[in-house]
Amino acid sequence: MNQPVVTPVTPRPGADERLSRLIQLPTVSAELETRGLGPFQELVALLPELYPLVHERLELERHGDLGLVYRWRGRTEAPDGPLVLMAHFDVVPVDESDAWTYPPFEGRVEDGWVYGRGALDDKGPLVVVLEAVENLLAAGFTPARDVYLSFGGNEESHGAAAAAIAATFRERGVVPWMVVDEGGAVVESPLPFVPGRAAMVGVGEKGVMNVRLKARGDGGHASMPPTTTAVRRVARAVDRIGPRTFPARTPRAISQMLRIFAGRAEGPARAALTTMAGVPAATAQAFVARGGETAALVRTTVAPTMLAGGTAANVLPSQASATVNLRIALGETVASTVERLRRRIRDPLVEIEVIESSEPSPESPTDDDRFALLAEAVGVSHPDALTVPYVVMAATDSRYFHEFSPAVYRFAPLAMSTAQRKSIHGVDERVEVGELARGELFHRTLLERLP
Repeated sequence: MNQPVVTPVTPRPGADERLSRLIQLPTVSAELETRGLGPFQELVALLPELYPLVHERLELERHGDLGLVYRWRGRTEAPDGPLVLMAHFDVVPVDESDAWTYPPFEGRVEDGWVYGRGALDDKGPLVVVLEAVENLLAAGFTPARDVYLSFGGNEESHGAAAAAIAATFRERGVVPWMVVDEGGAVVESPLPFVPGRAAMVGVGEKGVMNVRLKARGDGGHASMPPTTTAVRRVARAVDRIGPRTFPARTPRAISQMLRIFAGRAEGPARAALTTMAGVPAATAQAFVARGGETAALVRTTVAPTMLAGGTAANVLPSQASATVNLRIALGETVASTVERLRRRIRDPLVEIEVIESSEPSPESPTDDDRFALLAEAVGVSHPDALTVPYVVMAATDSRYFHEFSPAVYRFAPLAMSTAQRKSIHGVDERVEVGELARGELFHRTLLERLP
C-alpha cells in the first residue's frame, strides 16, 4: 500500500445541505404499507440532482423499488473481484412522544451539525460515499478495479433489497474482493481504561433470530384457574431463558482488539489487557461480568420483546405467546441456538416457532491487504485513531454478502460520541458537518489506493 494520493481533488461544498435534503424525505421502511413508496421514489429521483456525475458516468441497475446498484468500471477487471461499498437509505420510525430539539425530518443544519432521523443511520454514511465518488469523477479519476455502490431501501425491515442484490451478484459469479458497509465508527476511549480514539471495524456480525414461544391451555372463567395456565407456561419459559442461557466465548477479533489496545494502555491496564488477549476464556468471563454491551460481544443475547394472550381481564386465554429476539454469537448457529432454548425451557408443551433468522458471519481477515487498506484510509481521514477489529452486534445489509464473499467489513468513517451512538434509533440523531468531510476523505482515499 502506501501509495500517494495521485488525484488532485477539491471537494464540493454543501455536503451538509445535500444530507439535509435526504433527511427531509421520511423514508421509513416500517411504514411502507401506510406511507407508500412516495418518499422513497422522491429520494431516488433526487439523487441525480445531488450527484449528477455519478448518474451520468456510472451504470445504474434497479432491483425492485428499493434496490440501487451503481457500477463504476475500473481500469482493469481484477480477477479477484470488485470493491462493493454499501449503505441504506431507509430509516426507523420516530416516536411522536419524544421531544427532539429540531423536528426529526426537518434536516436542520445548525452550529456545525446536521440533525435528523438518518443523519448517522444511514443517510450520512451514504452521502460520504457519493461525495467521494462525485469528487473523483469530477477530477477525471478511474479506479484500479470495478467498484459497485449497493444501496438498499429496507435494511431496517430485514433488507430484502440487499438480499436480492447479493443474490444477483452470486448468480452472475461476481465475488467481491471486499465489501464495506455500516457498522463500526470512530469512537473515543473505546474501553474505560484505554485512552484516545479508535476506528472500530466490524470483521464479524452476530446472527439474528426472532422466535415465538407458544402455549395452549384450557380457557374459561378467571375465578377457577387451573394450576398451569397458558400465560403461566409462557411466562415460565421466558423466565428460564435469562441472560446466562448461552455460554460466553471470545471471538478472535476481540482478542486482537485487546492486543492492539494493550499497546496504547499504560501500567496495570496494559498488563491486564495483554493477559486477557492471551486467555480467551478469561476474557469471556470478564466481559460477561461487565454486562451490557461488553457482555453482548461474547455471547448470544436473549431479549423478550412482545407478549400476547387474552381478551379480557376475567377470562383465561386458551393460548398465549411471547416473541423473543436473539443475537447469535459468532461460533454458534441458528440450529444450535434453537436446541439450547429447547433444553433450557424444559417444557414440551411450549412450542418454539422460528419467525426469521440469519446465521452469524465468519470473521473476515485482518492480516491481508484489504484490512490494511482500511487502516490506511483511516490514517488519512482520522490520523489519531487506531484501526481495531471488533464484532458488530446489530444486523447490517452486508450479511447477505458474507455467505459468498471472503472479506466483509462493517465501518462508517464518522466519529461518534456516546451520546450520538445512543441517538441512533433514538432522539436528536445528528452528525457533525466536519465528519462528513472526513468521511468523504476516507472513501476517496480508499478508492484512490485500490490495488
